[in-house]
Amino acid sequence: MIDYGATLDVARELVWFVSDVLRTERRRRGTRRGRRALTPYRQAVLVLRWFRDATPIHRLATDHRISVATAYRYLHEAITALAAHAPDLHQVLRERRAAGDTHVILDGTLIPCDRVAATTIKTKGRNRGATVHLWYSGKHRAFGGNIQFLATPDGFPLWVSAVLPGSRNDLSAARDLDIVGALTAAAGQGLPTLADKAYHSAGIGIHTPIKKAAGQPPLGPRQRVYNLLQSRARALGERAIALLKTRWRALHHISLCPHRIGHIVQAALVLTHHEHHGRY
Repeated sequence: MIDYGATLDVARELVWFVSDVLRTERRRRGTRRGRRALTPYRQAVLVLRWFRDATPIHRLATDHRISVATAYRYLHEAITALAAHAPDLHQVLRERRAAGDTHVILDGTLIPCDRVAATTIKTKGRNRGATVHLWYSGKHRAFGGNIQFLATPDGFPLWVSAVLPGSRNDLSAARDLDIVGALTAAAGQGLPTLADKAYHSAGIGIHTPIKKAAGQPPLGPRQRVYNLLQSRARALGERAIALLKTRWRALHHISLCPHRIGHIVQAALVLTHHEHHGRY
């Protein structure tokens, strides 16, 4: 065994924030002082190492001199506590209207995970009725969870959804998670949404590029210009998920239960918001 030094490149103030969240969670659970192997501060360091560098759990357990089972328990506890601080969709939309935003950007992403054996019956397409992997995304050709997110016009992440299996497409995910209804209501109050072709016909106020219908002539100059301008404005939303994934390497591949992906991404969003000190 060789010991070596390492630096966790997050602000100490973020560690104190996470430790305060964990201390509050311990009080809620009624945990008595001195009954834990790690203090809230040391647990916060463990959690941030996992989020920031995707450090394997067995290494975290060894470094903090705890068992692997305890390391997993501390990690899940922190994920749940942080995710509870994630903003509500309706609250976010109210705040963006009050801030005078011209629009918000809706998009979806796949958070990769380990192979999952669960299956489902395909209900659409040429292979209707076939048995397929529930968590496998044919679009991305990978196992993972579908996450919907909202971004500001300049591409900062505002809100992320719960997780749905990777086999679900973005439009059905947005409908099942009641995102479409909230965005339609916000559009009626002056806050429209920009989205890509995956959300075509999602609802009033959710603007998508114009699609060429089968058997119809090519799009005209006005339609092509509209698509160009809409795509350029919407493309900034890609920065939002890129900001989360590049800052928190744990989102590159989740080895925990795939049903936890939504809470993990929400926890990462809370950490990102705190790092930017409520700028948005």
